[in-house]
Amino acid sequence: MDESLRQAVAVLAVAMIVAIAARQIRLPYTVGLVIVGAVVALSGADFAPHLTHDLIFDLLLPPLLFEAALTLSWRELVRDSLPLLALAGLGTLVSAAFVAASMTTLLGWPLFSAIVFGALIAATDPVAIIAMFKDNRIKGRMRLLVESESLLNDGAAAVLFVMALAYARGGGADQTAVATVLALAKIVLGGVVIGALFGGAAILVSLRTSEHLIEAALTTIAAFGSFLVAEYFHVSGVLATVTAGLVMGNLGLLSEQEGGYISLKGREFVLSFWDFAAFLSNSVVFLLIGADVAAIPFGAVGATPLALAIATVLAARAVTVYPLSSLFFASRWKISWREQHVLWWGGLRGALALALALSLSDDLPLRDEIVATTFAVVGFSIVVQGLTMPLLLRALGFFAGRP
Repeated sequence: MDESLRQAVAVLAVAMIVAIAARQIRLPYTVGLVIVGAVVALSGADFAPHLTHDLIFDLLLPPLLFEAALTLSWRELVRDSLPLLALAGLGTLVSAAFVAASMTTLLGWPLFSAIVFGALIAATDPVAIIAMFKDNRIKGRMRLLVESESLLNDGAAAVLFVMALAYARGGGADQTAVATVLALAKIVLGGVVIGALFGGAAILVSLRTSEHLIEAALTTIAAFGSFLVAEYFHVSGVLATVTAGLVMGNLGLLSEQEGGYISLKGREFVLSFWDFAAFLSNSVVFLLIGADVAAIPFGAVGATPLALAIATVLAARAVTVYPLSSLFFASRWKISWREQHVLWWGGLRGALALALALSLSDDLPLRDEIVATTFAVVGFSIVVQGLTMPLLLRALGFFAGRP
């Protein structure tokens, strides 16, 4: 316990120092965390625990998902529902298929391993970009598209990964199309139902109190409880937490008027509480990503295969964003070219991809190569894409104070 507490304090101390320094030099603090985490790890200092599937899923991912969903307007989400569903649903399938086909063709990976990697790397996780949007006060539709798509395709990719892993282990090879669709529906609908039940139950209990601390505690139960219960029943914990956040946010927390299930003081406190919780989770996860990237034996995979994998993931994102966006050119859901460029380059990979990769069993063919390649893609996207994103935003006309 003493060692765990020491590591927790050390991680938070380093993260806060980096966050302060990053503000001073106008560096995205998430990028700074990855760089510093790698530097400290290379120095030989054992200051932090290693990332594990359980650490990411049980502790770090729920606050990030819940906070993002909590502040997402259902009305705005419905308004752009068609392009968002196309990008997050069909786009996730296209991206996963493109990556799987490329890894088998270019690197000779076994089909099952390539399918699993394609599924786990399909989810975008633009936490660093969202943080930068906040720093530059960029709002409006551009931010809605990036943030909403990431929430939806996190759920889609998690579901796709479960199906791909079952297929790779032989459990899906003999499944009929009907059985596959039913299993997929169970995972998706089960997660949504559990999230809605937790969000609704938290709202009903909140009606019995006006104490802001209790109201914040109820949202915490909804966020973590929905995720853990959904995972226990083998349905989507990601969709459960996102649904719980959407329900609680849109049925009271986003309103600035009296009334509803939460007091005005509680509303202000809860939103600040989750902003803080997401900040802590971001700080920890990116620092640990940097530390673990430095410890991964990339040499066993080779520079050329890693470079090809990174290029493949970027190409898959382009194949997803541009053709699917073109479907809406002549409609009210049109996505402009500059918005498409941001969606493409802002499609970072992060915590979810790492959690899924780390959950792979040792008997899966090329398991170590999949983990190393995932860390390489995540590290490249956070550092390179994260650092160059301000330049792209400036070149495209997105700047502070303008939506």
